[in-house]
Amino acid sequence: MSRLGIFVDRRTLANAEQLTALIRCRDTAEEMGHAVDFIFPVDIQKIRKTDALFIRARTDPMNVTYVAAKMAQFNGIPVIDDPMSIQVCGDKVNMYSRLLRKGIALPKTAFLSKNDLTVEHVATLFDRMGSPLVLKEPSTSFSLRVERVQSVAEFFRVARRFIRLSDWIIVQQFVESRYDWRIGVLDGQFLYACKYTIPTVTFKIQASVNGHIVYCGVDSIPRAEVPPHVVRLGIKAANAIGHGLYGVDIKNNNGDACVIEVNDNPSLESGEDQCYPDVYRKIINHLFTK
Repeated sequence: MSRLGIFVDRRTLANAEQLTALIRCRDTAEEMGHAVDFIFPVDIQKIRKTDALFIRARTDPMNVTYVAAKMAQFNGIPVIDDPMSIQVCGDKVNMYSRLLRKGIALPKTAFLSKNDLTVEHVATLFDRMGSPLVLKEPSTSFSLRVERVQSVAEFFRVARRFIRLSDWIIVQQFVESRYDWRIGVLDGQFLYACKYTIPTVTFKIQASVNGHIVYCGVDSIPRAEVPPHVVRLGIKAANAIGHGLYGVDIKNNNGDACVIEVNDNPSLESGEDQCYPDVYRKIINHLFTK
């Protein structure tokens, strides 16, 4: 009997939807004949006793999930997500650079260092990309430190705050859309598709508005109803990052699809997999056949 480790933390279990998804993953693995252990950070040494590891806590190169991934890799244990994917997706300068090198369609994108923050340079960006612009701090996740700016003065107010956290700022063209496609990809193969409907009070899939967190709507979409070029772009973008489990966010404005970002080890607890009941079976098969 093979043993699957599912790496979790308190935050993972604090949400009823996440807990339900974890139980569904465990039940699937057991139905397939595997033993399952939930491994918390305090028990990280137990990773060595597993045959495969599935990380279901927020991945970040600066936290314990990266240590868990490295421990699995060092011991020859298949892991989702792998350390390289965590590193790349945790640094959006690295991620977007890889996508650009592979010719992946993106909004117009620029990387700015502290020395680039001049009125002349910023004015040129507005001329080239239009208004508004979207500024991102490279380590952002869940739409944190992603802001839309309409003027040079507003740009500098946000940029000065972000540059204290990173050596670089990402500037992108704003693409108008009421929803994002999310294409799930596993080892270069289509896994699932859903739509994230953006709340009318913001331009992001998650935001704090008047002190309250608002979330996007999630609708699982059968593959036959997803534009084929969106699926192709999602797979191509994921392959530019690696061979793990990715959620690729895509805007398809007037048929011109572009990648907004690639997320390693994407969430599956909000109904993304409703039309794809075999998602966990495919992930577990992948882990035990690597």
